[in-house]
Amino acid sequence: MADLQPDIEFDQSLVGQERRVRDLPTFYYHGHFVEMLGFVGDHYAHVLDEPHHRFLDDYKALGHEAQCLYVRLANRKGRVFAGKGLRYPELGELPRLLDELRETDWLGAPQAEHFGDLLGHLNRGTLLDILSLQFAGLGRSMKKADLVEFARTNCEPGRFVDALLATPAGRSLHVQRRAEEVRFLSFLYFGKVQDGLSQFTMRDLGLVRVHDFREAFEARFQDRDEALEHYFFATRLKAVERADVHELQRLAAEVPRWPVPQWPAAATLRDKLAERLGARLEKAGAADLALEVYRQGESAKATERVVRLLFASDRRDEAKAFLERCIELPRSDEEQLFASDLYARKFNAKRTSTLTDTLRAGETIDIDESQNGAPERAAAAYFERQGARAFRAENALWRTFFGVLFWDSLFASDTASLHSPFEFLPSSLSDGSFRESQRESIDARLALLDDAASLKRELLKVSTRHYGTANGVFRWRRSILDALFEFVDVADADAMRAMLERIASDYKSMRYGYPDLLVIEAGRPRFVEIKTDGDSLRRNQLLKLEQLKEAGFAADVVRIRWTLDPEQVYVVVDVETTGGKGENHRVTEVGAVKVRNGEVIDRYSTLVNPQRTIPAGITRLTGISAEMVADAPYFADIADAFAEFMGDAIFVAHNVDFDYRFISAEFRRLGRRFRHPKLCTCASMRKLYPGHRSYALNSLCAEYDISLKQHHRALCDAEAAAELLLLINEKRAEQPR
Repeated sequence: MADLQPDIEFDQSLVGQERRVRDLPTFYYHGHFVEMLGFVGDHYAHVLDEPHHRFLDDYKALGHEAQCLYVRLANRKGRVFAGKGLRYPELGELPRLLDELRETDWLGAPQAEHFGDLLGHLNRGTLLDILSLQFAGLGRSMKKADLVEFARTNCEPGRFVDALLATPAGRSLHVQRRAEEVRFLSFLYFGKVQDGLSQFTMRDLGLVRVHDFREAFEARFQDRDEALEHYFFATRLKAVERADVHELQRLAAEVPRWPVPQWPAAATLRDKLAERLGARLEKAGAADLALEVYRQGESAKATERVVRLLFASDRRDEAKAFLERCIELPRSDEEQLFASDLYARKFNAKRTSTLTDTLRAGETIDIDESQNGAPERAAAAYFERQGARAFRAENALWRTFFGVLFWDSLFASDTASLHSPFEFLPSSLSDGSFRESQRESIDARLALLDDAASLKRELLKVSTRHYGTANGVFRWRRSILDALFEFVDVADADAMRAMLERIASDYKSMRYGYPDLLVIEAGRPRFVEIKTDGDSLRRNQLLKLEQLKEAGFAADVVRIRWTLDPEQVYVVVDVETTGGKGENHRVTEVGAVKVRNGEVIDRYSTLVNPQRTIPAGITRLTGISAEMVADAPYFADIADAFAEFMGDAIFVAHNVDFDYRFISAEFRRLGRRFRHPKLCTCASMRKLYPGHRSYALNSLCAEYDISLKQHHRALCDAEAAAELLLLINEKRAEQPR
């Protein structure tokens, strides 16, 4: 799973809390709109034209309540709304305010140009009534989607709107005017097309953070042409999200008129638009249109779809010429990799892809099948048992290394460019200008790589000073420097420099795809991509392996073969509790049996004081009373002993999620994490020994002559479940590898 950083930094301490953290003032939405307009007016005056300046002036001229109503309407989905359906009690007389907005040209009556918006707004009944005025015999049972399609195909927009406005329902409709101006102003602030100002609301509620790197911000666009070029592609990207077939065709018809991007970020938007519009057209069955759209993009994804569609339409010579161009003049490493690989298979009789070849050539390691729920963690434990040091690395290691090493250049220098409090990724990383714009400071930081001790001191100093500061490059973690310090102690300085240079030069393509593990063995670092049966190797993963090897690192694929490992240690656990559900219930007894190689090798058992009452029904079931646990240790007193007993074993129980949940909760109350692979004897018995009427523990014990003298006492139940585990492993051992 990639270590992704969201555009908005959520406050993780609030996850799972349902209460509203802060109260919002009555007219909070008005304050947000005014804040956005003020920011845009201050930072983007050079981008705005006369209609946008007039928008700002006219809005200021409205009365406060009319301003508030317009913001309410601007934040609604869709431009069309019925006045009689509005409910904003804090604004008083809505009819008067609606009249004011219509008189000042902020609202208007629907026109033919709003035909599509009207079809989306009207309910099925009204739509059917209007269409029935023009077309006889329409089925009264037609669904709205069918009515909309019929209207698009058969109606002249002007006549439809005239018929609608002649009805009471039509006369109550309003259309938000100046919606395009609002959209453009919002785009300037956020850098993307979006509806509403929900980020401001979440900020005020304390649900998302804004950064505090600096109080001054730079405009993201230097002139109007740059802003309009980005806006052109951004608006169409947004349109593709919800476009129906008619809108997709309209967007495709625009393709020959797309501007040629003059700015790198606009080219990236163009490529995304080509990918997404092409994909939607393909899905709609318009392959020829999709091909022409894909041709407008320069990303590896667009390139691949062009070639695939050429082959699918039997245009083999054209596909060959296109691949040869990609090989000779690749626009990216990924495009070159794809083109070379496909060319070899299509025209040089190569039977398998480079991805498949790399996967098949990978080392194979045997790991007990019970750990298949967490293969990367299982592989790390495997390497640790071989005497190596292993860390979950993936994208986090390199992005943390990059972000901490270049922190000042990214976030603190006078030349670090940030566009709004909500943006955490410096624009120099988004547009690819970081390496050139910060060349001197970057070279100075890279020089630290030649002395591991000095490098670690600097990384520690930056981390101490800025720990927890939200940013768009990496996430802070308590153990953030553990793997990084061990890595820099053994890594070659030139190899690290080569990778960091790549990231600095092209951050957007270098931030994802890194191998799962960092393994340090015999004093050398190795990057490992973990794959299991049925997994495929993605092209960006292969590309990162190749880039790491090119830099000078060992980097490869390791495949896991799930087996029955006789030396694997299992701890079969049973807990008794004060109840089955609810956060307030606690553990009253723990019983555990350690198993290895088919034998019980140790036992653990203790009562636990739950620090709450034990219901009478629970006492009748388990025999454990308040008197029995009065002098028993608290869980905090046994936590270390139980954790030591578990070691790195697999946690086993009958209906394992119940026992695991209670143990995890007890550790969580102590501020500690309890994390082990799990195996359920109930589920495993169902799979390997099918046909029993009941898989309850007592039923299975009776079926297989397993002793269960004190059912619902922890150690007795754990020992019985351990006998089931032995049956399970016997059956697993019989199965072919």
